[in-house]
Amino acid sequence: MSRFGLPGARPASEPTPSAPASPAFPAASPAPGASPSAAAPAPQTLASPQPPLPPKPQPQAKGAPPSQLDIRLRLHSRLIEELDLAKLDKLDEKDMRREVMSLTADFARSERMALNTADLQDLGASIYDEMVGLGPLEPLLKDESINDILINGPFQVYVERRGELELTAVRFRDNDHLLRIVNRIVAGVGRRIDESQPMVDARLADGSRVNAAISPIAIDGAAVSIRKFSKKPLTLERLVEFNAMPMAVADFIHGAVKARVSTVISGGTGSGKTTLLNALSAAISHGERLITIEDAAELQLQQPHVVRLETRPPNIEGKGEIRQRELVKNALRMRPDRVILGEVRADEAFDMLQAMNTGHEGSMATIHANNPREAIGRLEQMIAMGGLAISPDAMRQQIASAIGLIIQVMRLSDGKRKITHVTEITGMEGQVVQMQDIFTFNRTHTDPDGTVHGEFRATGLRPRCIDELNRRGIGYDMTNFDPSRAMGVC
Repeated sequence: MSRFGLPGARPASEPTPSAPASPAFPAASPAPGASPSAAAPAPQTLASPQPPLPPKPQPQAKGAPPSQLDIRLRLHSRLIEELDLAKLDKLDEKDMRREVMSLTADFARSERMALNTADLQDLGASIYDEMVGLGPLEPLLKDESINDILINGPFQVYVERRGELELTAVRFRDNDHLLRIVNRIVAGVGRRIDESQPMVDARLADGSRVNAAISPIAIDGAAVSIRKFSKKPLTLERLVEFNAMPMAVADFIHGAVKARVSTVISGGTGSGKTTLLNALSAAISHGERLITIEDAAELQLQQPHVVRLETRPPNIEGKGEIRQRELVKNALRMRPDRVILGEVRADEAFDMLQAMNTGHEGSMATIHANNPREAIGRLEQMIAMGGLAISPDAMRQQIASAIGLIIQVMRLSDGKRKITHVTEITGMEGQVVQMQDIFTFNRTHTDPDGTVHGEFRATGLRPRCIDELNRRGIGYDMTNFDPSRAMGVC
């Protein structure tokens, strides 16, 4: 048991943090609804060093058996013609599935399809997914070992599993089929995508984040990226088990958040910023009122008193846009104890700093940057984007007085996510924001298979915020700041 109530680490044989434990997804076998002939790209030859182009659908020879995808889409069209959709909408999911299964069985008999019970069940489930779900994507969304789904046009679908990209056998019939699925996603959250607005950020019903780009900016068909929403949010103790950080670091940042030290989590795309922010939220008292502000809501805070705000894009007439900056300003009128920004992207950075400096200590945000010093530079740039008449010195003074800690997270070359720096901002010296590293992860070597090894160490510097932890009765083992011993080796 750690000092802040974090349970002790579980055995080190648990899976890595990039994905929950799950059987490997069989990349070589066709997924439901995929044509066997489209299961893999054409092999690369010596005369053509470029990556192979995605396979194109081949016209079927006369008399050839129809593919499962063709059967499913033909049956889908027939059911749409025959079903009373208004009546179907009134059924619950169980009754709707039963109705679709019954019609699928009738169709299979009329078409004289040789299907056993398991095949018929699979066909009925895929038809149901095509009608009310996300079609070929449903098996990928149900696979808990997958973190990201990356669609490069209708014939090429990649997934990220344990930090590695894999080409799957999932295919769409054509770009129109893929566009129907995209439109179903964005319509569910009141957004739109078309030629006049060919990019969109949206989310699925389970909170998974979706970005889509279509023609004319996407040349080879719709490009869709889905960052899956974890059904079981990772806690700090789980991150410790996955070697993302040692327990001593987890205890320190947990205590800092509990002591209302304003924190910024910095890192690249897919490095685990939101995962860490969700885990750190466990340190916040359930008696506090939290307001979250995001472009696409994905935070999973664990408190009962949370108000969630989300930006809104402009409508078809180019009006009605609500940006993060307006939401931050409005949030300050809603009596928050802490304001939590899913990601600082633009001129809302100044309003976030104002909130941290005016009685909302302990507020948190994430930012894209490669190291803590770059995070400070990016904040300066984003404040300048607002066109405010504020000098660079005053801007840096705002940053130095508002932010207490910067936690840097990184996805290493082997796909593992780690905290690489816990850095404290200590104030100003001249025109420079002063900072000191408290803990760092130092890479020592890399195996031939790409596995990265390293160790966590303290720098030996005593953080100033430790006094605030002591004043609030949050104890911390000071021997953890001893730089002579490795805190964790992995």
